[in-house]
Amino acid sequence: MAINAIRATFCNKLAIGWPVLALAAQFSITRDAAAQSVTRQLIALMDPQREIALALSACTAAVAEKAGVYVLQASGYVKVRDSQNGFTAIVQHSVPGAQEPQCMDAEGAHAILPRILKVAELRAQGKSPKEIKRFVADAFAKGIFQPPRRVGIDYMVSTENVVPDDNGVIAPFPPHVMFYAPFLTNTEIGSEGQAAGGPAFVAAQGTPYALIIVPVSPGAQMGSSHHHQ
Repeated sequence: MAINAIRATFCNKLAIGWPVLALAAQFSITRDAAAQSVTRQLIALMDPQREIALALSACTAAVAEKAGVYVLQASGYVKVRDSQNGFTAIVQHSVPGAQEPQCMDAEGAHAILPRILKVAELRAQGKSPKEIKRFVADAFAKGIFQPPRRVGIDYMVSTENVVPDDNGVIAPFPPHVMFYAPFLTNTEIGSEGQAAGGPAFVAAQGTPYALIIVPVSPGAQMGSSHHHQ
């Protein structure tokens, strides 16, 4: 089914009862472009228990049980639970107005999480989107940030994803899984991108943090009933 058709169906279901929060945002992808149009980067802080539950809703039940968890505070993210299985759950806030709960494996925690944490720290310090983008680019150039070293997975099977699209428009997006694919392009997987539809597309194509996005059935979301202990 075309990605746009999936998104349209998902939005209709949200309208009749699925919860949507207009909070903060992911998954990094082409969201860097969206961030450039944001002059103020104010992110509303959530109730910690609510944020923990939202972060874990990105995981499958088996993964959520022992995943590490981060929550956002005024100065940046703080770890509230250590990982016992290599997975880490976090609600990324790539741009104000979006929320991107995700649950990344050990490779993602090694290669992707540091960038998410640093961006939040810089934003809390009052850095502009342009300054943050420059910092990230320099960090990659200097080897401070590095692309994933192997294939891995980042779950976003929550029903509460609100993310920017290729054009920076923030809207609900269905549950999906993401596979690390540094520097991969849509052409290489036979896709014309998110807007063209298809069973999969590459987000942030050609960059160190490119990802293959594969929408899944909402039934795959199994972690939202997990209660933080």
